[in-house]
Amino acid sequence: MAGGRRAAGLALGWGCCLLLCCAAASRMEVSMPAVVEVEIGDTARIECNFYIPENDSYTYINWFYIDGNNQVRLCHIVGSKVVEDNTDYKGRLSVGEDKALSISKVTVQDARTFVCQVEAGSHGAGENRSELRVYKVPETPEIVANSGGISVHSTDIPQIAQCVSRNGFPFSNITWYKNGKQLQQQEKMVKTMDTLTRESSGLYTVSSTLFARVTREDRNSHYHCTVHYWLRGQRRTMESRPVNVTVFYPAQHVKLQVMPSSMLVKEGDNVKLVCEADGNPAPVFSFYKRDLGDWQDVSSLADANSGVLYLRDVTKNSSGLYRCQTLDLDDMGQLEQDVELVVNYIEEVRVKMEPSSPLKEGDSVRLSCDANSPVALDYQWRDDKGKKVAEGNQLFLSNLTFETSRNFSCKVIAPSVPGLEQSKQVAVAVQGKPRIVAISSPLYVRQDEVVNLTCKAIAFPKPSVHWNVNGTAHEYIENQHIASNLTVRVNHDLLRAGAMCRVSNALGVSEKHIQLLDQKTPESKGVIIVAIIVCILVVAVLGSVIYFLHKKGKIPCGRAGKQDITKPEARKDKIVVEVKSDKLSEEAGLLQGANGEKRPAADQVGESVVRCPSPGRGRGAVGVP
Repeated sequence: MAGGRRAAGLALGWGCCLLLCCAAASRMEVSMPAVVEVEIGDTARIECNFYIPENDSYTYINWFYIDGNNQVRLCHIVGSKVVEDNTDYKGRLSVGEDKALSISKVTVQDARTFVCQVEAGSHGAGENRSELRVYKVPETPEIVANSGGISVHSTDIPQIAQCVSRNGFPFSNITWYKNGKQLQQQEKMVKTMDTLTRESSGLYTVSSTLFARVTREDRNSHYHCTVHYWLRGQRRTMESRPVNVTVFYPAQHVKLQVMPSSMLVKEGDNVKLVCEADGNPAPVFSFYKRDLGDWQDVSSLADANSGVLYLRDVTKNSSGLYRCQTLDLDDMGQLEQDVELVVNYIEEVRVKMEPSSPLKEGDSVRLSCDANSPVALDYQWRDDKGKKVAEGNQLFLSNLTFETSRNFSCKVIAPSVPGLEQSKQVAVAVQGKPRIVAISSPLYVRQDEVVNLTCKAIAFPKPSVHWNVNGTAHEYIENQHIASNLTVRVNHDLLRAGAMCRVSNALGVSEKHIQLLDQKTPESKGVIIVAIIVCILVVAVLGSVIYFLHKKGKIPCGRAGKQDITKPEARKDKIVVEVKSDKLSEEAGLLQGANGEKRPAADQVGESVVRCPSPGRGRGAVGVP
């Protein structure tokens, strides 16, 4: 029974559905989008889709827009023909093949409701409508901060900034942020004032002014605004740039410091005492120095606006306690801070010499150096050429000579204060009679020649130089030496006797003689040279002749032979040349034959001998028959 009832119910339900579907299929239907959005200036396209039962065709189509309570027809479509009515849209309308209505160059006035009406003869008429919404993205918001500055003691809620967004449609909203966090309206603390302006173009300009109280921490705060608008059903935003406002607040702390550091200040430096306060704007600065228990106003040396006290070319008297005092003109509050200025110095550099009596060559001396300063000191000794010769406050010099540097300086240095140093010079004078160290002797000269005679000496006290001959003398100092040049013409007496240089001071005299030697003339030298050359040539020619005769056998030098007395007379006159050696064997008179054997003395009878001088001795014997 239950199953039968369920089956009957299902059959009844399906039957109702079929009846409803058939009824719907027998009616004219027109469908359109509820909302169409388009940006101002673009083209809006509004679709109109319709269904006619039995696939019949439409009779006509009308497009309207709603103006208040009236419908204003835009165009009438019959078949493929479109007839445009005389409205404000004429010239901006077009109908596509799908019967969609297009409106070009959309303006804000086009934000209306549009109706599509379709007539299909016996099937009747149907219509539907779409709302055309136009929009314009607003411009990026511009923000302007309060340029006058804001006091933390302001009685009214001060203005922070103003934000403006122009040419949007429909109008948008502005929201404020501080350091990235959205600000909410708060009584007596935060409030905003908004304005909306419709421009002649139909677009909207929105403006918002932010008012808020500030504290000294807000000197670093940043504010910005955002514009919110709707586009195609979505909420969009645009942000402005961040801005900072000037906040005025009284100083809570003051700091006074010496630049450069007080530990490095020395006499002659330029010093700045810089006073800084953490108020805004900066307070009025005043400077004082404590002198004999009272505070003396020294603000005349300061720049009151920047809080800097200038002390130029300081001395040890510039040391002392200084005070900076600030006055806030907003609440008349005062703050002060003290600092101690220490000017480092070196003074009364003293050099002591022992013994202090006049020094002589060979003596020794000890130099001691001392100075006054509030800091530790180092000592250096330098000679008159600037070369460092010792360190420490004492310098010992032994075996003094005239050449010993006459001036030494003690250089006092403060290592802890760069650039702080002083020097004191002392003269070490070695006294004694003059010592002649150089003289132009011997000097080769010629008669009537003009020559320069030089004499150089060293001594202290400064000596004088005298010559025993007349001439033009010129003196000059060279490396502690005194030198004298005497220009004189050579005569017979000067050539014979020479000249005498005499150097003297209060402690003694030194003399030296300059010897002048006669120098031969260039002509006599030339004759001698020519004679020597001629002699060399003669000897060379003679040697060549002798060598030639010896090669031809005409002069048998170095050989001894027998001469037969029975031979023709011409043979007896033959001359034999013998080269006699200085060797011991030759002094013994041993003569050798051609084959080298010894010959008896008898074999030498009747022989004419010519002895050629042996080399190196220059002598020989010549025998004549």
